Amino acid sequence: MAVSPREFNRFADALPLGRDPAAVRQRIEAMEMLLERLVVIPGLNRPVGLDAIVGLIPVVGDILTTAMGAWIVWEARNLGMSKFQLTRMAGNVGLDAVLGAVPLVGDLFDFVYRSNSKNLRIIKKHLDKHHPATATITMPN
Repeated sequence: MAVSPREFNRFADALPLGRDPAAVRQRIEAMEMLLERLVVIPGLNRPVGLDAIVGLIPVVGDILTTAMGAWIVWEARNLGMSKFQLTRMAGNVGLDAVLGAVPLVGDLFDFVYRSNSKNLRIIKKHLDKHHPATATITMPN
């Protein structure tokens, strides 16, 4: 199936693939939502994402979710964040990876700790201070 250039451009424009801070913010928020808040557990009304779900798969799941968390840190590095902020974020991902590797206990830790949400808060604080035009209004759930 061939895609016309017009259709391709429309699709490409909808994706936040730029290097500007607003596009980076959208990508990071989307990744955090995927990793930490993909679905809500009925009865508990608590969101859970791929970090806790895929983490149930021994070794491979932990490697995959750690790589996805490390990608968020890499994107933060591209924003020019300080070494201190990047170190804190890498520490969050590292702690999640080390404790997440412990069967069952690690999965519970992933469910409670939410390293990617912590990293998103660090990034948002940086963006709000240094790139205020990227700020978005969010409605409480």
